[in-house]
Amino acid sequence: MNTNWEAFAAAEPDFAKTVEERFAAYTHHVLATLRKDGSPRTTGLEVRFLNGELWLGMMPHSLKALDLRRDPRFALQANPGDGTGMGGGDVRIGGRAVEIADADTETRAGYAEEVEPPEPFHLFRTELTEVVRTYVEDDKYLVVQVWKPGEPVRTLRRT
Repeated sequence: MNTNWEAFAAAEPDFAKTVEERFAAYTHHVLATLRKDGSPRTTGLEVRFLNGELWLGMMPHSLKALDLRRDPRFALQANPGDGTGMGGGDVRIGGRAVEIADADTETRAGYAEEVEPPEPFHLFRTELTEVVRTYVEDDKYLVVQVWKPGEPVRTLRRT
């Protein structure tokens, strides 16, 4: 089961806000895709939360875009920032990327107007399969929050 960002934010508004804030703290994040041979590829990426969607924009014919065209599964890791503080926790999103065709000029123009990416560009909206946040609470517990479509957030605490 997949869902877009708007549906996730409606189901879990506090968690979604925390995740968005975590991604907003830095510009560049890490995207993991799958190569032709199935091995992982990680690359830097800027993301946008816009009009109820989590968008992935990429340069034309970039390897990550070609990977997603072949196999849309991805993992997106928020930039952890400097040092080991991890303010806001460690956040990652898993899902599938759906490319917005050049023919969908309205969607692409709306994104381009807001983001002003270099032209041309690949544009993908995301369908979420999981959102995970890991953080330390009271210097005692490792807390893992996990959300999957159709389920409430599950919180695990470990000492």
